[in-house]
Amino acid sequence: MIADPASAAAALDPVRARLLAELREPASASALAGRLGVPRQRVNYHLRLLEKHGLVEVAGTRVWGGLTERQLVASAAGYVVSPEALGAAAGGPRPGGDRLSAAYVVALAARVVAEVGGMARNAVRGRKRLPVYGLDAAVRFRSPADRAAFAEELTAAVGGLVSKYHDESAPDGRWQRLMVAVHPVPKGVDPGAPEPPAPEAPAGPEAPGPPVAADASGTPTDEERP
Repeated sequence: MIADPASAAAALDPVRARLLAELREPASASALAGRLGVPRQRVNYHLRLLEKHGLVEVAGTRVWGGLTERQLVASAAGYVVSPEALGAAAGGPRPGGDRLSAAYVVALAARVVAEVGGMARNAVRGRKRLPVYGLDAAVRFRSPADRAAFAEELTAAVGGLVSKYHDESAPDGRWQRLMVAVHPVPKGVDPGAPEPPAPEAPAGPEAPGPPVAADASGTPTDEERP
């Protein structure tokens, strides 16, 4: 997760973005220069910037032709730029927003990235596991009427579950967010295709039971605060 504006700018440069993709496995500047068809001096310049922002790290060294060559590797299996990187310009869902608008769904997703990303960073630092839960499914509707009926039933079902489990007076309770979104699948995308393997999560103690993330805000604990 990239939340720092300068780090985001560094990662989004086309050459540096390509270098990050190539550095899923350790490689040297000379090897990368050959793959990208870019002078090694230019590659070294970009690698120094990526290293400065913690996006790549030294994986080892090797002696080549009497010179010691560094092997670098990306510091993560993949990167997501958090809306935090935009500062005050970052958008968020407005109370009473149009639930049928794409802008509202995107704003909800951006809030998940910002909040969960920030808490996850601190959980990793503390070698803890952040208690979250995600559910992903695909459905093909016969008609717009069926889609509307599905949305109505889903709203009722979620409302019933929230009413059943919500306890505002519980002394040890904690607010959670629940975000549900339904959107069309982009053309050319097969929702049944297998997803690429997810990067391994850092080792840490298991947290009891996965709470679901209701649409009500809560205050992060100290170890989870972004």
